[in-house]
Amino acid sequence: MLWAAGGIFVALGTLGVFLPLLPGTPFFLLAAACFGKSSPRAYRWLTTNRWFGRHLEHYRDDRGATVPAKVFSIGTLWLGIGGSAYLFRDTTWVAVVLAVVAVAVTVYLVRLRTVHG
Repeated sequence: MLWAAGGIFVALGTLGVFLPLLPGTPFFLLAAACFGKSSPRAYRWLTTNRWFGRHLEHYRDDRGATVPAKVFSIGTLWLGIGGSAYLFRDTTWVAVVLAVVAVAVTVYLVRLRTVHG
């Protein structure tokens, strides 16, 4: 069950890389927790993966995120939020919710410790 849940979380995390309103990191962290309890091989694959392994390690160790990761995350967040707000421009409450989410996530990312190197 944990291995299957880990696989689902990896899939959701991967979607989160491309969909700004779906955060990838929490899903990858959940996948790591599931794999850590069920499959050392899957855990090792996840945490040494060339695309997000280093980011997971930094986040897990409470070191934060690199400047390029922050810039990419904030940029894609605002592009996605902007596109969504445009699509729902006739619905004021949706635009307000999207703006609040975008500001909150941006503040979180800016305040997140910066990893140099």
